[in-house]
Amino acid sequence: MALTIGIDVGGTKIAAGVVDTEGVIHRMVRRDTPSHDARRVENVIAELVRDLADTHPVQAVGIGAAGFVAADLSTVLFAPNLAWRNEPLGEVVEAACGLPTVVENDANAAAWGEARFGAGRTGQTVVVLTVGTGIGGGIVVDGVLHRGKFGVAAEFGHLNVEPHGRRCGCGNHGCWERYASGRALVREAQDLANVSPGFAADLLARAGGRADAITGLHITAAAQEGDPAALECFRVIGSWLGHGMADIAAFFDPDLFIIGGGVCEAGELLRGPAAAAFENRLTGRAHRPVAEVRLAELGANVGIVGAADLARERVLGLAHNGSRVSGGVQCPIG
Repeated sequence: MALTIGIDVGGTKIAAGVVDTEGVIHRMVRRDTPSHDARRVENVIAELVRDLADTHPVQAVGIGAAGFVAADLSTVLFAPNLAWRNEPLGEVVEAACGLPTVVENDANAAAWGEARFGAGRTGQTVVVLTVGTGIGGGIVVDGVLHRGKFGVAAEFGHLNVEPHGRRCGCGNHGCWERYASGRALVREAQDLANVSPGFAADLLARAGGRADAITGLHITAAAQEGDPAALECFRVIGSWLGHGMADIAAFFDPDLFIIGGGVCEAGELLRGPAAAAFENRLTGRAHRPVAEVRLAELGANVGIVGAADLARERVLGLAHNGSRVSGGVQCPIG
């Protein structure tokens, strides 16, 4: 059994695990992310790899990093939260640890994990959306992760859904993640509490009477208890999510959408409105099949599992049935 290491580099923590060919994590370790110092981040990654390699016979390393990853699967072109610019991260870690290393966008790694081992196992054209602070995602078609010519495909959060709309951190206006993310959910609730404090009384009570103190956890808990204001916030965000999904369907015609990320912990509160809005907005909806919309299954460790499996595919050249793939190319699932 080929064991590989998967690493999920986040803004606050770096998590790493030893993963087998079935997507099972055998051991995990975590460290805080020294996000103010890119060199220290690389040192922490190397330390985690050496720690895991001391206890398991691992053969390769996969790293999921937030940002643009070049087609060489080693260079981070741009990582806004870690100040990496054209950083040869794969080469650096490989030199420090002596293990072949692959770098992938974190959302792509999560998408691959869900397609291989989670809710996307039965899909043919699978679009995975990671809905958290922003929106990320990935596309898996016939068992191949679609990265685009330059490696930066599926930056779904920056689809323009509202011309001249809200300013986005990317420099543009009206990006999808400004309307359908965890940050957008909190903004919607805070705006609602300011405009209609009576309607949002439960949310305000949970936040000590301050609209600006309302959090995503407050909104989810209130919605799960049936609070109409919180449910309205999820309806609004879910509608925007479905809006963008219909646009994606016009490009890729998927048979399956998977909604993951932190906001999907709300479950049907998010999936239901998103699926309804998607179907309602879909072009030619009365005359075509409609993609299924599922919630992700693998939870917070999906990035570790996906990154480790991508390393197995691309470095070791192992197909999912254990056979060797010529040149280590990507191979169909199943």
